[in-house]
Amino acid sequence: MTRLVDAWSARGYGSLVLTGGGIGTQVLVELAAAPARDAVDWRHLDIWWGDERFLPAGDPERNETGARAALLDHVDADPDRVHPMPGPDGPDGPDPEAAAARYASWLLAASRPEDHSQVPSFDVLMLGIGPEGHVASLFPGMPALYEEQRTVVAVHGAPKPPPTRLTLTLPAIKAAREVWIIASGEEKAGAVRLALSGAGPVQVPAAGARGRQQTLFLLDRAAAARVPPQLSRLASP
Repeated sequence: MTRLVDAWSARGYGSLVLTGGGIGTQVLVELAAAPARDAVDWRHLDIWWGDERFLPAGDPERNETGARAALLDHVDADPDRVHPMPGPDGPDGPDPEAAAARYASWLLAASRPEDHSQVPSFDVLMLGIGPEGHVASLFPGMPALYEEQRTVVAVHGAPKPPPTRLTLTLPAIKAAREVWIIASGEEKAGAVRLALSGAGPVQVPAAGARGRQQTLFLLDRAAAARVPPQLSRLASP
């Protein structure tokens, strides 16, 4: 959380992009319980999501639902600065393309001239990684990985349920100052190695998820088992 504290000290505001999944949600649980939590000025922090299952608000499968239970319900966040991705019960109804365009418009409205981007320069963007190397809802070989202009797109036919999702694209992810890729378990070890080995982002989307200033792979021992020793610095024993 030092990065967010530094952002607030320097500019009076900050931005954080949350992820979902088992390990992503567990990180938020740990953060909610950590003493460092109170060092963050949550009232002046914009909170976004890297991807979302296109399901109604409150559905237990939504990343937003997990993040609220794990962290956001326990901190003094400004509701107007928490920006969940719309679902089929949102203003665009069951039209994921329109919902994606709406979220992109919110990101554009929140960007500043100094960002030089269609999205804010997120201070920290958190991502999980799948066993096949996906991040957010960018799955290997899918059309969204070829996107160069749009910052948010709808995904159809995702290989994990539900099949319809919204996701940031790689250009939006790369606008972040820092990208944190979080992984736990030996089933992620191969994907982590590929992401660090120079693989192409169409085949291994995590290989294209890089921050402008820093990219951190935060791994347990099992997920780091196949990382070359010279690249390895474990986040936990």
